[in-house]
Amino acid sequence: MSFLGVEASLTGRRWVGPGVEVSRAAEALHQQSGLPMPVCQVLARRGVPAEEAQSFLAPSLRDLLPDPRSLRDMERAAERFLAAVRNRERIAIFADYDVDGGSSAALLIIWLREMGARATLYVPDRIDEGYGPNDEAMSALAAEHDLIICVDCGTLSHGPIAAAKGADVIVLDHHLAGETLPECCAVVNPNRQDEDGALAHLCAAAVVFLMLVEAGRQLRAAGTKGPDLMALLDLVALATVADVASLSGVNRAFVRQGLRVMARRERPGLAALADVARMDTTPAAYHLGFLLGPRINAGGRVGKADLGARLLATDDPHEAAALAERLDTLNSERREVENAVRAAALAQAEERGFDRPLVWAAGAGWHPGVVGIVASRLKEASGRPAIVIGLEDGIGKGSGRSVSGIDLGAPIQRLAREGLLVKGGGHKMAAGLTVDEAKLDAAMARLSELLEKQGAHLLGPSDLRVEGLLMPGAASVELTEQIEAAGPFGAGAAAPRYVFSDMRLFSARRVGESHLKISFGDGIGPKLDAICFGAFDTALGPALESHGGARFHLAGRLDINTWQGRQSVQLRLEDAAPV
Repeated sequence: MSFLGVEASLTGRRWVGPGVEVSRAAEALHQQSGLPMPVCQVLARRGVPAEEAQSFLAPSLRDLLPDPRSLRDMERAAERFLAAVRNRERIAIFADYDVDGGSSAALLIIWLREMGARATLYVPDRIDEGYGPNDEAMSALAAEHDLIICVDCGTLSHGPIAAAKGADVIVLDHHLAGETLPECCAVVNPNRQDEDGALAHLCAAAVVFLMLVEAGRQLRAAGTKGPDLMALLDLVALATVADVASLSGVNRAFVRQGLRVMARRERPGLAALADVARMDTTPAAYHLGFLLGPRINAGGRVGKADLGARLLATDDPHEAAALAERLDTLNSERREVENAVRAAALAQAEERGFDRPLVWAAGAGWHPGVVGIVASRLKEASGRPAIVIGLEDGIGKGSGRSVSGIDLGAPIQRLAREGLLVKGGGHKMAAGLTVDEAKLDAAMARLSELLEKQGAHLLGPSDLRVEGLLMPGAASVELTEQIEAAGPFGAGAAAPRYVFSDMRLFSARRVGESHLKISFGDGIGPKLDAICFGAFDTALGPALESHGGARFHLAGRLDINTWQGRQSVQLRLEDAAPV
């Protein structure tokens, strides 16, 4: 049954409220805990019992941090790492070119620097080398180094790791593993097939952090002390959010604590990047995913691959400022490239149909650096897993993004084993692939078939899930802060949406090219401001701008807006329906 009877909103979606069981659990939680009902609705949806509500709202890293040794090869990896530091061996770090890889590399570089050691950073070029270790690079690094640490990559790199003759190799990764692991000193990965999956939601930077925790433990056992690990949590938080890791378990604590560290602005690279991004409020998960993350990724997408890792690792404010400016410029260039590919991909995918288990598009000359972002846009538009592929010289290089509940990485790996892909890998929410153009249609058909078995064909953008009703007068700064305490919100923990029913619009004006700013209320209590990003890319903008006095149900998420030191609540409007 639809919420408030909204079967087709202005964006064509049905509104769905919480089920009976969740509503009853929320009411019981409200009675037992005394917490506001909107907070209880979030906790009930997350399955939090009343006796655990307070600890959930204040997650402790001390309580939630897993024992690093619960991961296979962890003790051995830390021992070999410390031996290299102790013996002044030559260390190289081979990192992926995205935020997770850059953050992972920066964690190691900073830790080593504080211990008086150095490491060579190597980040492969996305276009020339592709994802992960390759034979030539690993052979060259092995000739000059004693230890190579692969971060956010390496689990499937049997050949390249074998090519690293004369050097030991440690893999710290989180991508899905195959049936066999490369022969090396250690492969620490919560997504190995012989792991129990309890930590499968960790990103690579979190795995690196746990290795440093274990290294610190071994140092203390030897009577010495390592660097302050809590000060590094801003990097773990950044990677966790940017890599769309599920914000559950210890990841919540990583992000909560990491945001506090980031607010101190002690990391020169992140402080400089926040400045060029004009981020003038206390950092939140949103800023990591939508302001900082894309700029760090821009180097690997359309610029020099190691810029992001260098920015995050530097302790020189002048170098940080220069790198941040360069990444900001590259991000603007990336947007232009992305817009062109997105328009073509969206048109192609719409013609193919959004009602299939897999939404995909492929085109000649599409830049490999933006196919992942465009795949995200297709996923958002369709509510289904999406793949976007750039074709050149008979070879397609693509990237995919999935939706909650649908595993994309495992089917991609299966296609590689079946010979339909040249190679492919990833994790549940994101994956990469290389495919012969001649096998493209067969590969996408097979992938669609595998995703249908998971129920992907039953998904779609038609449902907008809401928590319940809220009145403008109840949307206070205090309530919004209490709701945010149930976060951070993101992958696997959607931010709660509330409906303001039967509202009158007092003003509605376009902001920039496609955004809409409105003021609304019930005509009795106080007014509330709302911002709708991209409103004029949908039917929302035109309908609300020319409302003609009509009243609407409004759905969105609450934000705290800070202006000249004063805080106020703002609705981030996502949908509306005429009354």
